[in-house]
Amino acid sequence: MNITVIGAGSWGTAIAGVAAARADRVTLWSHDEESTTGINERHVNPLYLTDYTLPDNVCASGSYEEALAEADGIIVVVPSPFLRSTIRGAAPSIPADVPVLCLTKGIEEGTGKLMSEVVADEIGHPERVAALSGPNHAEEICKGSLSAAVVASEDPQVAEFFRTLLISPEFRIYVTRDMVGIETCAAVKNVIAIVCGIAAGAGYGDNTLALIMTRGLAEISRIVNARGGEPITCMGLAGMGDLVATCTSPHSRNRSFGVAFAHGESLEDYQRRTHMVVEGAAAARSTAQLARSLGVDAPITFALESALYQGVGLEEALRLLLDRIPNEEFYGLDR
Repeated sequence: MNITVIGAGSWGTAIAGVAAARADRVTLWSHDEESTTGINERHVNPLYLTDYTLPDNVCASGSYEEALAEADGIIVVVPSPFLRSTIRGAAPSIPADVPVLCLTKGIEEGTGKLMSEVVADEIGHPERVAALSGPNHAEEICKGSLSAAVVASEDPQVAEFFRTLLISPEFRIYVTRDMVGIETCAAVKNVIAIVCGIAAGAGYGDNTLALIMTRGLAEISRIVNARGGEPITCMGLAGMGDLVATCTSPHSRNRSFGVAFAHGESLEDYQRRTHMVVEGAAAARSTAQLARSLGVDAPITFALESALYQGVGLEEALRLLLDRIPNEEFYGLDR
């Protein structure tokens, strides 16, 4: 079995190592020649997870045609702002019957589409597209730390294909059909994580972080519900599980950016310094657009959007939140 991973960042590198345990060959597609050379010559990605040695059956290529040749399954792990253009470039080399798993987390700005929907737009046959999410930091996955995720697809056989490929005693994979739920959770929790980082960087304590996470989870649930997903999904691995990990871990680039932002570093400077895309920053704007289009109240998302893109200072953004009169705890959800 040959597997292609499109995207050689931290998560792409880690998931390639996981897939290599069951696949005969795993090919990483990378747009960066330095990563491709390092993986092929030393089995190490010189830009991400630099202390992780990839298995011998993992190679890399900068060519879509070469990377996707004879692929029996494809895993997509591209930062959300570049997903559509990347998959559009790869699409001519992707056969119509090959299952595709999307690990990218986000909501497309302007369209409000989830990442699996963006992939399906470009390659067709949406029934063969699946999504995976959960509390999975690449830095721990590559070391075999006990972790879990949930995979969703319209077609149970597609979900089972990827579950069988990736499952191990150290990486527990659950299944669901609620693609809307797990992907919405995956995107919006990054927004909440930035706000938690801002609070931590500004000196707020555990009570405040717990408040942001729980009210953030309620916000995510309202969006999932309005988008047609199942609110109970928000209590699972893709929701509460990923939210806790992303809001509290030093591995989280979204939380880390929030801390840096509270200390005065801009988004552009942070991404330039770390060579990483802050998914939650893009999601703040696209989620705010989606929430407004759905008529959903999303005050935490709106506050972050105003701080990142509308020139509103952090103190003013916080005041906008604190001036709100608390509502019924679980408003905006179907009973």
